[in-house]
Amino acid sequence: MTDKDVEQTDERGYGPEPWWADLGTWGAVALIVVGGLAAAWVFFRLPGTPEELAAGYYQAAKVVAIGLVIVGSTLLSRRRAQAAATEDTNAA
Repeated sequence: MTDKDVEQTDERGYGPEPWWADLGTWGAVALIVVGGLAAAWVFFRLPGTPEELAAGYYQAAKVVAIGLVIVGSTLLSRRRAQAAATEDTNAA
């Protein structure tokens, strides 16, 4: 087996991150908008729409779902950080 056959990982032993890992809040909002536009594209059957409409809606839904998960995770982490900061202030 050569080095080309082996997937490289970082020093912690984790594999590479997914493409959407560092998008942030605005990137996630953009994904939601793009997914909505893709669904509208399929709905109006514009050029490039797959013959099986369910496949087009499925792809658009996947993009929207990734955006929603990123936004939810970001908002949840901000809320937890704010709660921890408030708790530290009240304890002092």
